[in-house]
Amino acid sequence: MLMRMLRSVISEHAEDDRDVQGPDASQIALTWSGEPGRLEELTHGMLLDQAARAAAALIRLGVRAGDRVAVHLPLVPESVIATLACGRLDAIRTTLPVSLTIPELAARLRESGARVLITADAAFWDGSVRPVKPVLDHALARSAAVDASRLPHTVLVVNRCSRPVSWKPGRDRWWHEELAED
Repeated sequence: MLMRMLRSVISEHAEDDRDVQGPDASQIALTWSGEPGRLEELTHGMLLDQAARAAAALIRLGVRAGDRVAVHLPLVPESVIATLACGRLDAIRTTLPVSLTIPELAARLRESGARVLITADAAFWDGSVRPVKPVLDHALARSAAVDASRLPHTVLVVNRCSRPVSWKPGRDRWWHEELAED
């Protein structure tokens, strides 16, 4: 229901996905203030474009209507973009809060049944950089020991803090690289 409402609100500003040059395309749709000194603003056109790219990336990764996409992101613009992309596909967005402990996250991962998981390399909060993907990697390893068949096939990693992260070839992919593909 929320997906349909969000899609409806955004769609009011563009008759079809290619019409990102309409009268509202240059109006600010999202303002985000995060890490010290970092401010991001996305116009309606930019937001629609990023959501379309994310939806296309999810399709390439095998996501279809009714599939689950787990989102393990701090409050960043990519979280909104992932929500809109899921709405475009009628996929189910499952939120995995970054505040979960490793055992809690492992249990939620198994329960989610997600095909794809979207996370971040790290995040700024309480004035410092905190790991996000390393915690997720531990939770995935713990979950795999119980039932690997129920884990996501792909992990998309949003580069928020430019920190080195462990990488599992074949599973892990950079968000920005997947969105850049056409």
